[in-house]
Amino acid sequence: MNNQQLINEFITCLRVEKGLAGNTIEAYRRDLTKLEQFAETRGKSLLTVERDDIVASLAALKDERGNGDATLSRYTSAVRTFYRYLRREKLMVRDPTAHLESRKVWQTLPHFLTPDDVERLLLQPDLASLEGLRDRTMLEVLYATGLRVSELLNLRQRDLDLDHGVLDCLGKGSKQRRVPLGRAAIDYLRRYYAIRAKLTNDQSTELLFIDRGARPLTRQKFWRLIKEYGAAAGIDYITPHILRHSFATALLSNGADLRSVQLLLGHSDIGTTQIYTHVTDEHLKKTYQAFHPRS
Repeated sequence: MNNQQLINEFITCLRVEKGLAGNTIEAYRRDLTKLEQFAETRGKSLLTVERDDIVASLAALKDERGNGDATLSRYTSAVRTFYRYLRREKLMVRDPTAHLESRKVWQTLPHFLTPDDVERLLLQPDLASLEGLRDRTMLEVLYATGLRVSELLNLRQRDLDLDHGVLDCLGKGSKQRRVPLGRAAIDYLRRYYAIRAKLTNDQSTELLFIDRGARPLTRQKFWRLIKEYGAAAGIDYITPHILRHSFATALLSNGADLRSVQLLLGHSDIGTTQIYTHVTDEHLKKTYQAFHPRS
């Protein structure tokens, strides 16, 4: 098999056996294509590269502008998984990544909004307009649940149970999880349901949040909307994911346990959730100072 056939077979394996999200699969494809192109500059194929070639490709990737530790870590993971697959399929005798050290990703602390920031943000949409009420509802749901923006935009009406205050979400790797809804989010969802038909203009769609004519809302449009509302609220930097960070930090700073936050966020590894514990450090410090007799 040539390089592209090898990559295609591997991608099919990821899709069928691993159930990875589409974005992750495409990222792996891009990473392996980069390795293929680098190998060609050395007169090699994906089946003939050695450890030194892979290390050199990592060094070249690091030198490219805009590639941070997260990019390098994912690239390493993609390459390692690929060669383990080739070994398993007996397409290679030796794994060139066998002694490749895992790259430790430097985890920068996530940006998050304070409760006051969130309140100012939520006040920005114009509730007198159909789109404004829709946008306020989306912001309320995002902050109440910690959903990823793709999860929010893919919600269908049947995914919500307002009587019991929960929603079902299909997350990364096609993993289903159930997330509670707060009172404010439920209230705005009921108000949104009352005007949603005016947005559909008699067109049929299962999607919960839509543009006029029942057109799906794109991630790009939602990013633009939240940026505009953030600017109006005096918030310098905001993305949909920052509301997810804000959801997690709000829970932890008010005493939620890490395991519960992990389940709500849909993290498969609790290590991913631990990045938010910076807020609990401050909470513990204040508790210590308030209650320890010799603080």
